[in-house]
Amino acid sequence: MKIGIVGAGNIGSALTHLFQAAGHEVTISNSRGPGSLAGLSAETGARAAAIEEAVRGQDVVVVAVPTIKIPSLPRELFASTPADVVVIDTTNYYPRQRDGHLDGIEDANTESEWVERHLGRPVVKAFNTIEATHLLPGAKPAGSADRIALAVAGDDARAKSKAMALIDGIGFDAVDAGTIAESWRQQPGSPGYLKDYDVKGVRSALAKANPERQPDWRATPNSPGTYDLPA
Repeated sequence: MKIGIVGAGNIGSALTHLFQAAGHEVTISNSRGPGSLAGLSAETGARAAAIEEAVRGQDVVVVAVPTIKIPSLPRELFASTPADVVVIDTTNYYPRQRDGHLDGIEDANTESEWVERHLGRPVVKAFNTIEATHLLPGAKPAGSADRIALAVAGDDARAKSKAMALIDGIGFDAVDAGTIAESWRQQPGSPGYLKDYDVKGVRSALAKANPERQPDWRATPNSPGTYDLPA
């Protein structure tokens, strides 16, 4: 498949390695331009391009930028993207550490519903429940007893199925976590967040999740702080 990645931080870089190793054709991009991605391109064989090029002509587009940066993506970025292109949202809202208070997340939508509104198209929520540093060493062949499972939420069955097959192909089991409106089950603070559970463990954690956003994952008047000193 042709896969575009918007954002080349920890998650975007790790997925670039995994997708390329699985035989996909990957185009990577970030806000600083293709020149800043020369090292990652040389390491993986992925093509570095402008953000618009990473979205154009792809089968799958992965959005892996900080939540606070979503509104800063180019306007109309997905305006000409065909409806059958799968857009995967990997983002997590970190109000006290990085993002501050974002209207529409704190008291209303799930994080991915907010992302959908800003991107102007549906997304599949995936890759947000695992530490970026666990992606490369955590990938294992299908059938491995200790294979990590990842929660996947989305409203379009075809798009979700395609995302789940992609996840399986790079070394992880995939668990259907329901709709985007139910994706609070896999947001930060949920029972399965950053736990590296297997399929059974992920299903159990999803079932135990609470839709109420916990205080540690709500902004305060002093937000944002830092990852070391949340505010």
